[in-house]
Amino acid sequence: MHAGQRVDNFLFTHLKGVPKTHIYRIIRKGEVRVNKGRVKQTTKLKVGDQVRIPPIRLAERTAANIDATRYEFLKRATLFEDDALLIINKPSGMAVHAGSGIQIGLIEALRAVRQDLRYLELVHRLDRATSGCLVLAKKASVLKALHEDFKNNSLTTGRLDKRYYTLVKGRWRHGERNVVKPLNTEARQHGERVVIVDAQGKYARSIMRPVSVSDLASLVEVKLLTGRTHQVRVHALSEGHPIAGDPKYGDLEFNKSMKAFGLSRLFLHAVSLRFRHPITDAELQVEAPLSDDLNAVLTQLTLSLN
Repeated sequence: MHAGQRVDNFLFTHLKGVPKTHIYRIIRKGEVRVNKGRVKQTTKLKVGDQVRIPPIRLAERTAANIDATRYEFLKRATLFEDDALLIINKPSGMAVHAGSGIQIGLIEALRAVRQDLRYLELVHRLDRATSGCLVLAKKASVLKALHEDFKNNSLTTGRLDKRYYTLVKGRWRHGERNVVKPLNTEARQHGERVVIVDAQGKYARSIMRPVSVSDLASLVEVKLLTGRTHQVRVHALSEGHPIAGDPKYGDLEFNKSMKAFGLSRLFLHAVSLRFRHPITDAELQVEAPLSDDLNAVLTQLTLSLN
């Protein structure tokens, strides 16, 4: 069932509670072996592969020792639920899983809050600062089926339509823009890992459409046809329109001006998902409304959603 899955994703599933940084460290040091050979985090598993995982002795943060009352708000964030799926409107500022100094991520918190569920796994990820539609599987068979669709995104199958709202600097003058720019997700600048447009990078494609514009800022809808790390943020920057509130790829002065309008976070929101239900194959569309704080910023800027 793990054929085609990346080594790092395989380990995230099988080493719950182990920080992401630790998993990447044991891969980098060669302690994780596939068929007795060293691998990269991006190596994809094949049928029949033998994976060796070194002994891990880290104290796991289990549902039993998480104060579930702190995360009851996640129940109110539910957008859709049935026997197969749980889809929530992820809040900004919450990582999807523990790691990198984060003791409790959204998946750990949900397992504590929803102890009625015997199985709950992330189908895909959103950056910590990004809010919006996030899909979780309640069965292993559902996870496997949806991994295929979300891995391929909208590019090859047409079974997934993933859209974001983002606020960018300046007046968007391009109309609808088909942005096809390869991204290097392993680049380093000043010792920090960054994503850059690079001819040697991985194919990445976004369709950007203006929703409402002004001289100061524009609200843009982005349809992702691939799912590279920081794709929306870097593609927006490459078009000359960095995203509001982006501390990594944004414009410092623009971010300061946006704070005066009440923006205190990255303005990037996964507004909608349309995909085929993994059991019924019926089309399922879910929308996550913008939070009150983001709507207030748009009102201050006299930008609208229509």
